[in-house]
Amino acid sequence: MLKEKPKLSFWQIWNMSFGFMGIQMGFALQNGNASRILTDFGANVESLSWFWLVAPLTGMIIQPIIGYWSDRTWSKSFGRRRPFFLGGAILACTALVLLPNADKYTSIFPALLVGAGFLMLMDTSFNISMEPFRALVADNLPESQSTIGFSIQTALIGIGAVVGSFLPWILANWFGVPNNLPNVKVQPNVVYSFYIGAVVFMAAILWTVFKTKEYSPQERIDMGIIEPEKLKEKFSIPMTMWKLGLIQFFSWFGLFCMWVYTTTALREHTYGLPTIDSLKEILKHNPSDQVALSQLALSENLGDWVGILFGIYNGVSAIFALLIPIIAAKIGKSKTHMCSLIMGGIE
Repeated sequence: MLKEKPKLSFWQIWNMSFGFMGIQMGFALQNGNASRILTDFGANVESLSWFWLVAPLTGMIIQPIIGYWSDRTWSKSFGRRRPFFLGGAILACTALVLLPNADKYTSIFPALLVGAGFLMLMDTSFNISMEPFRALVADNLPESQSTIGFSIQTALIGIGAVVGSFLPWILANWFGVPNNLPNVKVQPNVVYSFYIGAVVFMAAILWTVFKTKEYSPQERIDMGIIEPEKLKEKFSIPMTMWKLGLIQFFSWFGLFCMWVYTTTALREHTYGLPTIDSLKEILKHNPSDQVALSQLALSENLGDWVGILFGIYNGVSAIFALLIPIIAAKIGKSKTHMCSLIMGGIE
């Protein structure tokens, strides 16, 4: 007789999902500040999209590979998914520390290219840690607890995203960390935000690694779970997934426009400010230029404010995600998805 997966307590599910908070905090720091940092290193607005191509490209390449190997991995010490959590976290934290300091490692290559390389490492590492997390819920929870499992995961994602987005503004406004120095490439409040993000990322992943148990291959067999390498069915993608893929293809256009260009749009179009490079060049020759100093302060404050805006949308998204099961029960999943897309497009 096949065993059933035992039900987990609230705190067991919380511990299992806690690492996702750190991952999402890292993503929030990247989404809110990567364009700002690359601009500080000399990127112009026309070239930003090229640097951001690393995100979808690494996701397309890394996620299927990590998914494949994590399905077929077993470590007596760390289990099935946790080795990937830990390995990705080490690389991600390294990238979080190095990216805002790319100008200090430029003996051969320009800071902009070094920064782009660290951005690629960061996004690759996030994908290494993130991909197995979704599978962990399905691995460990019985079907009756899958909804609460993903709800807790969604709540932790929201917390990580909001805190990560707000962090540069919090450091500048609550703790007095400078955010408008004329003689630095990346402002200290952004640099320290990435340091804090790295610490939280690693701590959250370690919490999940050491507080979560995974079922061994023999236990999975006893539960009647067929391992991927034993499946003989022909690989196929359901038509529903093709439809969702097409929708996601167009949805991501808007998301990437927002992540890539929001900071520059506020600085140069909404407020008509000069580029950061030109302001710093003026102050290099005339440090007491009051107009340039005030414009630099406003420009950096706007960079922090972008984090606030991103934090708000992440918070609203997390709350709405918790309501989706209730809404879907009343109007159906497809109509819920359609309404969500319409609201996102209007916004």
